[in-house]
Amino acid sequence: MEQRSHAEAALKGAAYGMLFVLGLAMGLVGGFTQAFKVGVVPVAAIIWVIVLFCVCLAAGRVMRARLAAALPALGWLLVSMPLSFQLAPGDLVIEGWSGIIYLYGGMAAVVVAFYLSPPSRRDGSWLLRGQLPKSPT
Repeated sequence: MEQRSHAEAALKGAAYGMLFVLGLAMGLVGGFTQAFKVGVVPVAAIIWVIVLFCVCLAAGRVMRARLAAALPALGWLLVSMPLSFQLAPGDLVIEGWSGIIYLYGGMAAVVVAFYLSPPSRRDGSWLLRGQLPKSPT
């Protein structure tokens, strides 16, 4: 029984790590491709917001924990936010209306996906229910 719990914990930790890496990759690729437009419609930014929402929601529901929804979002934010900063030479990757849709739409998408994901047993359910967890006595 002891060895099984260690293997389960290791597998769960690896899955959480890969979700974070997936978020990093999505932020990197999305940051450089979000400016693609069809006419005046920022199609790529809209698609990236939808993909980010779907990935975060699917991760949260499959792993049955809000942490799983938050990790790809955190990885995405850690890459996307620095790409929106203007550096001294004037380089700017995420800019314009497509950048605004990509960043703010993405942030809204991850918040909604987080709250639509099921909370785990230890995910602050006492706060949502207004009751403290019962201690074993």
